Amino acid sequence: MTASVIYAGWMFPPLSTFVPNRLCCTHCTTFVKPPNFRPFGQQKSAPLTTSCLSDKALTTAASDHNYGNKQVISLTPRIYDYLLANVREPPILRELREETATMRGSQMQVSPDQAQLLAMLVQILGAKRCIEVGVYTGYSSLAVALVLPDSGILVACERDKNSLEVAKKYYDRAGVSHKVDARHGLAEDTLNSMIENGEGCSYDFAFVDAEKRMYQEYFELLLKLVRPGGVIVIDNVLWHGKVADPLVDDEKTKSIRSFNRALMDDVRVSISMVPVGDGMTICRKR
Repeated sequence: MTASVIYAGWMFPPLSTFVPNRLCCTHCTTFVKPPNFRPFGQQKSAPLTTSCLSDKALTTAASDHNYGNKQVISLTPRIYDYLLANVREPPILRELREETATMRGSQMQVSPDQAQLLAMLVQILGAKRCIEVGVYTGYSSLAVALVLPDSGILVACERDKNSLEVAKKYYDRAGVSHKVDARHGLAEDTLNSMIENGEGCSYDFAFVDAEKRMYQEYFELLLKLVRPGGVIVIDNVLWHGKVADPLVDDEKTKSIRSFNRALMDDVRVSISMVPVGDGMTICRKR
């Protein structure tokens, strides 16, 4: 199991490879340090100081002494199991997760720790009107709907009808169907229709976990729908660590990499990239 970590604005791609009873890593990598952004392929490059310990957490530290050689933890299977054991997962979400695990494409479902963070962001924001782009079987949307006030609404956009039917079944079982407006179809079409209907700047929160090559388009549309001070969360921004590997140049990776670069320079939002799940960027509209 590998995980990416971030500390003080530095982005660390996956560092460790798990071997029974032993964790070891020797790796040279690249980092992106805001605000002095450099185009991809011209980032500052530096080696990492690593610890190689038997059956213990691997820690890493940037060699740049200006960062105080601060150690950051790289998740191992044992630590991630501990993390999941400390997630407050409602029984209905656990049931949905277990059903989804039997389905094709189950890896698309967000992890319980991601869903918990999304729900907390909605609560902190006091959000009443939310959007989700890419529902799959509904784990993240259900987590959000559960914490919305009774008068709240979540517009849930999903192009796969079969997956959406599973989600709707669990909305019913959880008693939150009245808070979810499930839209079957292409998210781009749904968002455009919402803008045309005069719903601009009327939403508090949005979550994107859909076609990676459409991230910039989704983001631009959501900026029109989310109010100033509202939050947009983008999933998979570390993309299994591929974004930090210059040898990877498939279309999805290049698209996410380009999107991440664009966000760095986008003065319309404040941003924070966090290594939860496959990496999420939290954007607050200014």
